[in-house]
Amino acid sequence: MAKNMKTKELPKGIVLRSDGFYMGSFYYHGERNCVYDKDLKIVVQKLEDLRYEMKHGMHAKAQNLSLNSWYDTWIEDYKKNMLKVGTYTIYKNQYNYYIRKKLGKKMIADIRAEHINKLYNEFVAKNFATGSIKLISAMLNGCFKQAEMNGIISKNPIPLVSIPKGKSKKERIVFTVEQQELFLKYAETSYLHDFFLLALMTGMRNGELRGLQWNDIDFKKRMIHINHTLVYTEDKGHFLDDPKTRTSKRDIPMIDRCYDLLRQLYANSKDENVINFNQNGFVFDLHDGSNITRDRVTLELNKITLDMKNDGIEVGHITCHCFRHTFATRAIEQGIPPQVLKTILGHSSLAMTMDLYSHVLPNTKLEEMKKLANLF
Repeated sequence: MAKNMKTKELPKGIVLRSDGFYMGSFYYHGERNCVYDKDLKIVVQKLEDLRYEMKHGMHAKAQNLSLNSWYDTWIEDYKKNMLKVGTYTIYKNQYNYYIRKKLGKKMIADIRAEHINKLYNEFVAKNFATGSIKLISAMLNGCFKQAEMNGIISKNPIPLVSIPKGKSKKERIVFTVEQQELFLKYAETSYLHDFFLLALMTGMRNGELRGLQWNDIDFKKRMIHINHTLVYTEDKGHFLDDPKTRTSKRDIPMIDRCYDLLRQLYANSKDENVINFNQNGFVFDLHDGSNITRDRVTLELNKITLDMKNDGIEVGHITCHCFRHTFATRAIEQGIPPQVLKTILGHSSLAMTMDLYSHVLPNTKLEEMKKLANLF
């Protein structure tokens, strides 16, 4: 053990220099690595951190480190325990599909703004939506930012590149009251009729509906508690995860028809002929107790849409999210204030709710203006 001037024993690998600084050092693959500070505790911590980084490849020299190698380290050691499982899976899939083969083999220190710009332009050429490009850019920014903080690269190239305008958002499909009733009529024979009806009455997201359990339903207070969403990954199958955002955890009051529907579903579920009923069971599942998949919902919607088109009823591409927008539209039409609607929908910002208002209000402003007629 080295000793300082007060004869206090120092940890292995640390010495006190004549200038008052502690120096910690160790050899890794024949190369000496050093850290410095006037505070002994800080040097001890720096030394431990550096040893860990060296061992796990996080402090590799940039000229020998590919983007693929760094990304794998970043996603596992820096992000995995910070992200929801669903988000972590999305990040990995995005990188594997769009980055790994295209840019990942380059040395991270060699990647410049023009490489990122070219990548974005290729996304535009492939008809990517602007939102999809922004999501990939946000992921890459986090990856490169950490590399910059770790001293692996001198500058993060992502903020130097403007995100191009991609494919325009598809126009929202929102049912009129008549279309809403017509859809439900065509869905009467569907095993997901009640699923679609509850979506229209609550504005719940697809995963929230499929993950809804009986212990989330408070019949006494007439309240639906949104505490989780149903997620699927290849390695884990279906499981309950936290909702999309912090504000997605919310309570939705039941209107009378919603209350009656859930009461009837609960009574049917308790029937002795129903398999695997329990208080923690799912409100919507298959007869064998297995989960309803996202693909099943899509297939059933496509079937109903086709039936409507075959009868000469023109409808666009209906998704489960159409019900959420339709619910929001009915709420706006009935005068529910934006801040209240925001909490019911679980939006993370009021701007998202106001965006819905901007689409609905042009259709109702004439009727609203008529209310002023009696004043003049």
